[in-house]
Amino acid sequence: MGDCVGINYSSANDGEEHKGGHGVPKVSIVPLIFLIFYEVSGGPFGIEDSVKAAGPLLAIVGFLLFALVWSVPEALITAEMGTMFPENGGYVIWVSSALGPFWGFQQGWAKWLSGVIDNALYPVLFLDYVKSSIPALGSGLPRTLAVLILTVALTYMNYRGLTIVGWVSVFLGVFSLLPFFVMGLIAIPRIEPSRWFEMDLSNVNWGLYLNTLFWNLNYWDSISTLAGEVENPKRTLPRALSYALVLVVGGYLYPLITCTAAAPVVRESWSDGYFSDVARILGGFWLHSWVQAAAALSNMGNFVTEMSSDSYQLLGMAERGMLPEFFAKRSRYGTPLIGIMFSAFGVVLLSWMSFQEIIAAENYLYCFGMILEFIAFIKLRVVHPNASRPYKIPLGTAGAVLMVVPPAVLIVVVMTLASSKVMAVSVLAMLLGFALQPCLLYVEKRRWLKFSISAELPNLPDTGVKEEDDTTLPLVF
Repeated sequence: MGDCVGINYSSANDGEEHKGGHGVPKVSIVPLIFLIFYEVSGGPFGIEDSVKAAGPLLAIVGFLLFALVWSVPEALITAEMGTMFPENGGYVIWVSSALGPFWGFQQGWAKWLSGVIDNALYPVLFLDYVKSSIPALGSGLPRTLAVLILTVALTYMNYRGLTIVGWVSVFLGVFSLLPFFVMGLIAIPRIEPSRWFEMDLSNVNWGLYLNTLFWNLNYWDSISTLAGEVENPKRTLPRALSYALVLVVGGYLYPLITCTAAAPVVRESWSDGYFSDVARILGGFWLHSWVQAAAALSNMGNFVTEMSSDSYQLLGMAERGMLPEFFAKRSRYGTPLIGIMFSAFGVVLLSWMSFQEIIAAENYLYCFGMILEFIAFIKLRVVHPNASRPYKIPLGTAGAVLMVVPPAVLIVVVMTLASSKVMAVSVLAMLLGFALQPCLLYVEKRRWLKFSISAELPNLPDTGVKEEDDTTLPLVF
């Protein structure tokens, strides 16, 4: 196995290819950077709870350290594995190639469910920001109708095409970051550095603190699920990830550093939506309104990019025969029609959850998926050390293992801090996935639904893990 030279993705090797097999334009590097930006962040909206939980110093230090311990390793692994397997489905394909189809399906189930839960958050955040201007959207039937209308409108945008979503993300990203740049400039003359060092270790909500940091700095791997839609992914994906990393971390630290030192910090006030109040204090109503508008539009950017990732993941799983063939059906715009519909339905079902419940639940499921990713990454390094990796992290096997130890420890900590309610619901969801995959195999065996592997995709490596029919897929040389 160590002599293998890689998996042959002929279409992905063509650097001049600008359209996919369905005649739909592929995503270039600028939209890809902002798609990643919105998969992970979308701006500093939602980071306020880190100050509420732990104060200014730990909030600033936390975002810096978490970026180094978590975001950098995850982005590097995504760059290596995403260029090794540049197809839709992303991390599902990585885990399947290393651990077999059962665990690949569990990866897909946990990550899709986590993504849908995450997406249910953005209408909640949007309404939290605008309810101060429109109090009727704070609760009751108006809030419910607003969630439904937003979900339908943004789902339609996904239906119209990934290229549209990508360029809309560019516009929204620039618009959403500009008011914080202006607010930081206004804040500079008022900065009192002593405010940065306010800290009370006896009064830290560690669960809220870690969940807020983790939620705002993860999902770097989500872009991998639509790698098959990216123009020349073997070159474009690593570059886009590196640029997006700078954009995301800078977009968090700049407003935290400037705003927490420009006005007295009342920790109890720092909850989601509070940056608009800081804008009013520093710049007046015009800046307050700009931040609110940016927050609203940014959450819409988060929604459409997350839905794109979730729906293309389902399409990629169907193209690998893990889901019924109808999940691979594309609309006339080349988008995964059934995947979009399923993801939108999940968002509506879960939109009743609170902000903190959503973060905790999706973090727990996301952690389960990341454990499988780390194992797959290390196993492929060990079993297929000479496989073609257009981008390879400049570390040997031992270095790769050491790199994933800190984020793995972090995963354990985040999962341990989950409430019993979140833990019970998450474990139940994972057990449902354990039952769902054998059921789908039975459905396929009885031919109740059609399953097929796309003829355009290469075979995956032989992992030594066999399905019920005792077949494995050979490695393509």
